[in-house]
Amino acid sequence: MEELLSYILSVQTLVLVLVVVLLKTSIKFVPQNQAYVIERFGKYQSTKEAGLNFIFPFIDRISADRTLKEQAVDVPEQSAITKDNISLRVDGVLYFRVLDPYKATYGVENYIFAVTQLAQTTMRSELGKMELDKTFEERDVLNTNIVASINDAAGPWGIQVLRYEIKDIVPPQSVMEAMEAQMKAERVKRAQILESEGDRQAAINRAEGQKASVVLAAEADKEEQVLRAEGEAKAIVAVASAQAEALRQVGEAANTEAGQKAIQLDLATKAIEAKHAIAKESSVVLLPDGATEASAVVAQAMTIIQKMSKGS
Repeated sequence: MEELLSYILSVQTLVLVLVVVLLKTSIKFVPQNQAYVIERFGKYQSTKEAGLNFIFPFIDRISADRTLKEQAVDVPEQSAITKDNISLRVDGVLYFRVLDPYKATYGVENYIFAVTQLAQTTMRSELGKMELDKTFEERDVLNTNIVASINDAAGPWGIQVLRYEIKDIVPPQSVMEAMEAQMKAERVKRAQILESEGDRQAAINRAEGQKASVVLAAEADKEEQVLRAEGEAKAIVAVASAQAEALRQVGEAANTEAGQKAIQLDLATKAIEAKHAIAKESSVVLLPDGATEASAVVAQAMTIIQKMSKGS
C-alpha cells in the first residue's frame, strides 16, 4: 500500500513538472518593439508581436528575434571616384529599421550586412554622378539620393532606411592643397575687393565733402556780396540824402543877404583858383580893366569857369 502511494505521488510530481515545463515553453512574452518569427516543423508559422503569446511546445520554435527599433550602423570608409575623376575617401552612418520581420528573416541572410554593403555601393554610384565641388556643397542632396536608392533595393528585405549621413569626405592631399590655395586666393580677392570698396567710398565721401565745402563757400560769398551791396546802397542813399539836405540848407541860406555874400566869396575863391590853373597852362593871361574889384573878379571867374566847362 505504501509503495502504491509512493508511486502515485511520484507520478503526480512528474506530471506537475511536465505541466510546468510545457507551460513555460508554450507561453512567450514578447518585449516592446520586438517580434518573434515562429516556425512549425521547420516552416514559417507566424510572427508574434509584443505581449503575451502562446506556441505549441516541441512543435513550434522561435526562428528569429527581430528588433523593430531604429538601428544605426557605421558604414566603413571606402574609396569613390567623382565625375571629374577625383578619388575620395568617404564614410558615413546608416539609420534604418525593420518593417517586416518575415522578409528580414527569409528575404536575406544577414540584413545588417546586406544593407551596409548596399549603402557603400550606392554611395559610390551617387558620388560618381557629381563633381568634387558639388560633393561638399550638396551633401544633403547626396544623402537624400542615397536613401532613396537604398530603399528601392531594400524593399524585398523588409527594411526601411530612414536617413544616411556622410561623416567625412577626404580628398587626396594634392587636391586639398589646391583647394586651400584656392580658398586663400578667394580670401585675398575678397579682401582686395573690400579694400577697393573702402577706398572708393572714402573718395566719394571726400568729393562730397569738398562739394559741400565749395557750395557753402559760394553761399557765404554770395551772402557777403549781398550784404556789401545792401550796405553800399544804404551808404549811397545816406550820402544822397545828406547832399540833398546840404543843398536844401544852402538854398535856404542863399536867399538871405549873408548867404549872397558867402556865395560871392566862394565864387571869388574859385575864380582865383581857376586863374591859377590857367596860368599854369599858359604864360600869358589878359585881364580886363577893373579887375581889382570883387564883383569884376567874380564875373570874370564865372566867365572863365563857363569857358573851361565848354572846352572840357
